[in-house]
This record gives sequence, C-alpha cells and structure tokens, in this order.
Amino acid sequence: WEFNGSFYQPPAFLMMGIPGLEALHHWISIPFCALYLTALLGNCMILFIIKKTQSLHEPMYYFLSMLAVTDLGLVLCTLPTTLGIFWFNMRRIGFDACLTQMYFIHILSFIESSVLLAMAFDRFIAISHPLRHPSILTKTTVIKIGLAIILRGMVSLLPIPFLLKRLTYCGKTELSHSFCFHPDIMNLACADIKVNVFYGMIILLTTVGMDFIFIVLSYILIIKTVISLATKEECLKALNTCVSHICAVLVFFIPMIGLSMIHRFGKNVPPLVNTLVAYTYLIIPPALNPIIYSIKSSHIREALLRALWRKSE
Repeated sequence: WEFNGSFYQPPAFLMMGIPGLEALHHWISIPFCALYLTALLGNCMILFIIKKTQSLHEPMYYFLSMLAVTDLGLVLCTLPTTLGIFWFNMRRIGFDACLTQMYFIHILSFIESSVLLAMAFDRFIAISHPLRHPSILTKTTVIKIGLAIILRGMVSLLPIPFLLKRLTYCGKTELSHSFCFHPDIMNLACADIKVNVFYGMIILLTTVGMDFIFIVLSYILIIKTVISLATKEECLKALNTCVSHICAVLVFFIPMIGLSMIHRFGKNVPPLVNTLVAYTYLIIPPALNPIIYSIKSSHIREALLRALWRKSE
C-alpha cells in the first residue's frame, strides 16, 4: 500500500522466541509442549465429563464449559507460532495473519474475563439466594449470557485491526513475542498512535477492568452473606465452593494486569521479563484451570474417577 509516497505496511512481521536463549529453544520447547498438552487434554476432559454427566448439567458447569472452550481457543491461537519458532525457527508471519491472530487472542482473553465474571455471579446467587438459584440462572439465561459475552468481545475489539491497518510502519518489523499482541504491533508504527492507545485503554478499562471490579464486588457480597450464616461449618462449606473460582481469577488477572502495565509503562523492563509474563498470561491459565477444577471440585473429580473406572473394567 502507498499513500502520498509515504504510507508503508510491511508484508510480514518477525516474531521473537525467548530473547537471549535462542540456542536453547529446542530444550525450552519441552516444558511448553507439556503445558500445551496439559491444556488441550485437560480442557477436553472437562468438556467430555460435563457433557456425559447429567448431574453436572447446572449453570456452574455450563460456565466452566465456556471457560474450557475459551482456554482451548487461546491455546490453539498461540501454539502454531510458538512451537514453530522453538522447533523450526519460523519467525515470519504475514501482516494480515498477524492482525487475525491478535484479534482472536484479545477476543478470547476478553471472553475469559467475562466468563469468570459470570461464574462469580453464579456463586453469589448460589450462596446468597440458594432457593432462587435454579429459577434465576435457567438454561436459557445461561445461553443468553454466553451469547452476550461473545458479542461483547467481538464488537468491542472489531475496530482494533482497522486502527492498526491505517498506520504507517517504519523499517523495524520485529515483535516482542511469539504471537501478535496489539501494543506490540502498535509500537512499531511511525505514525501518531494516540487514537490506538486511547481506544485500547478505554476498551480494556470498560471490559476487563469492569469485570474485575464486579468480581471483587461479588465476593464482598458473598463474604457478607457467609458471615451471617449460623455455624462455622456452613461458612466453610459455602466458601469452599468458591476456592477453585478464586484461583482461576488470580491465575488469569495477575499476569494480564502485569503484561498491560509492562506494555504501557515498562519501557525499561528487560525483554526476558516481558516475554515470560506474556507466556504466563496466555499459556499458564489454560493449563492450570482444568487441574484447579479437577482437584477442588468434588463433582468433577468423582465424575472423572467414574469415567476412568468404567474404562478400566
């Protein structure tokens, strides 16, 4: 593309593996393969168990299914380019392919944030209004919430690729990660990126930021309800149903906030730290969520053991 002889878009970008450790990429790929395999098998297992176990056809587990599908999407978005670099040093990615990958990574991240909020709402209703829980969160309501979550992510992020395509880029085409990330691409531009920065910040605050605030408010209300319960046993039983969700929230939001801060304010942060935080944000939650829910949810654990027992017979 050319505009007044000055508009330039590179045909491709060069992705980065782990800076300073390029010679060890083949060895580094081993733990990455383990994490990807854990994420793929674990989330498929969660979906299979929920589908096959009639007693798990409840709002909490429908939302868990949404989380598992989102995690699978995130894994499949980053796996080809990450392992392509580690195994074959395939660093090149086309401009439009990069924007497509970036769009889906951000959409899935936003969807995961919204699903975690929906799960917090489910826990609040289940603990604060247990008798009304089945009538409030019906199957139809859960489907509507799921569709609203997907639509919200798609619409809010739709302008991002077009905002990046209107920019002119300099000679530098090297990204900071083994996948495409909005701030990373934006910072390679020679043009004024104030609109991109402003829109990105507004969208982040009004979606993920608001999700996090409402999750915190949900737990404040949950704690308020739990304190009013008659016995200590009832308190612990109610809180125990939230442990796995709290772990999933922390595993997702802590690296995400860290990565956002690094991209916006951490110009002096070593590249290795930036890379490790990005991998933690995109690979660790999909791998850990199935493990967290398998360990902490007795219903999932029992259903898994029953499935394994039937296979061994």
